[in-house]
Parts: sequence; C-alpha cells; structure tokens
Amino acid sequence: MPHILLVEDDKRLSQLIARGLMENDMEVNTAADGETALKLTGLLNFDLIITDIILPVKNGLEFCKEIKILKPEIPVIMLTALGTTDDKLEGFDSGADDYLTKPFEMRELIARIKVLLKRYSSYRPEAPSILRYEDIEMDLKLKTVSRSGNLIKLTPKEFNLMKFLLENPERVLSRHEIAENVWETHFDTGTNFIDVYINYIRKKIDRDFETKLIHTKSGMGFILKKDYENSSNP
Repeated sequence: MPHILLVEDDKRLSQLIARGLMENDMEVNTAADGETALKLTGLLNFDLIITDIILPVKNGLEFCKEIKILKPEIPVIMLTALGTTDDKLEGFDSGADDYLTKPFEMRELIARIKVLLKRYSSYRPEAPSILRYEDIEMDLKLKTVSRSGNLIKLTPKEFNLMKFLLENPERVLSRHEIAENVWETHFDTGTNFIDVYINYIRKKIDRDFETKLIHTKSGMGFILKKDYENSSNP
C-alpha cells in the first residue's frame, strides 16, 4: 500500500483528495503547511508527496526544494491553481516531478501517482520483509512475531508498535514519536495509553526470557536494546 503525504491547507479539498486516495488503496497522512510537512517527512517514510504551492509558514516550492535535498528518492506532485508556463517551470525547478492544475479529476491524479511510483520503484531497494533484533524475528508478509523460534501472538496495534521498535533498535523513542508513528496522532500528555501498550508487548516479548529487550528510559521514552543500563523493565 503506497504511503502518501498530502500537503494542502484547504481543509475541505484535503479531505476530498485524501478520501479519493484511500479509496484507491493508498495510506495517507496530511499536513496544512510546509513546515509541518517537513517534520512529518523526517518522522515517517513516504512513497510520494502531493503538495500545494501556496501554503502558510513554508510554501510548497520551499518545501519541495528541501525535500529533494533530504530525500531525493521521493517523487513530488504539485497541485496548484497557478497554471501559467512560468508557474509550472518554477515548480519543476524546485524539484517537482509532476504538476497538476486545479481543478482536476481524481482519476488523473491517481494515474500520475501510479506512473511516478512505478518510475521511482526501480531506483529503490525493496523493503525487507523480515525485521530482526537479537532473537526476535518479525515477518511483515505473514504478520508473525517470534522470539527464539517461539511464536508470539500480538494484536494488530501491538504488532505495529513492535514493528516501530524493531525499525529503530537501540534508540530511545519518545512517547510523542511513538504516538505519531504508530497511532498517527498527536500525543496527549494526559493519557498513558502508550505506556499501557508497551507493558502489553513487554509481557509477551520479555516475560518468559532471561534477557530483557524492551526498556523504559525514565522521563524520556522506550528503547529496544540488550542489557540497557539506567532503565526499568518491570
């Protein structure tokens, strides 16, 4: 399922486009300005970005230029009401791969997305289907997790949380970062749902094994690491 970042400050239009993308089996994150979009691109892995040009805080041209420096492998489609030749050239000069003038038909946008994804796929190494750390193994295709060969049953949300830990081993992950990547929401510091889910998977992953791998770094977050010091693992 392609993961798309949609950057559009018109809330109604953003919702319409996002719905059309999801109806075509695409995963979508949205942002209403270029600065927020830039932060999201640093946190999540996107297959393609769709951005308007006229945006608050950081416009689409500036955003595109920065993305093409940081992650040149991500194709960018620009959506804008500005349809002159000079406007299009400015968009392409900023690094955009394609340009679509509003109003447009959803099927045309989908067609252009598919062309760019196919073009860029040849430049990308295939993502691994197996994630491993120490004696933990996760099969992303079969949706299974095992430790030392023993299958461990996880709920879908526990699976996604464990996947994020395995993708970021030996790095302290804050509650805010986990919330945005696993739950795709902003973290409410008044709740402890992340601690609850960490406890769920810790019981399943660590409880029956002498070596504990999921640790709490007090006041900072959580880490997947063997023999981590100055942490707690109830």
